[in-house]
Amino acid sequence: MAVINESAYLGDLVKFEESHRYSRRQETIASGQNLGLGSVVGRKTTDGKIYALNPAATDGTQTAVGALIEAVDATLLDKDGLIIARHAILADKALVWPAGITNPQKITALTQLEASGIVVYQSA
Repeated sequence: MAVINESAYLGDLVKFEESHRYSRRQETIASGQNLGLGSVVGRKTTDGKIYALNPAATDGTQTAVGALIEAVDATLLDKDGLIIARHAILADKALVWPAGITNPQKITALTQLEASGIVVYQSA
């Protein structure tokens, strides 16, 4: 029997968000990236664009500002994308973290998200 793998859905990530799209924010995803649904992101201070979280950086991308609620392929050019930026509950299993992130770095990022009202719950 063939195995079917499904990609993640928005409902796998977002467990609660405020009405009238209050929790969402449209952002510019910087070119050179192909980010999936649930990617934890930061904002580079020099250009104001969104990048994958980079805990080792010192350019603003080390601070978690939200999580993508759609996959965005900005490999060739900047693209618009939606992030959960405030007042929401996300499932931890659906978050996409950068490769090599350590537990202390993850805890720091979760604390940063919580400061924006984004609570991350452990999911089954």
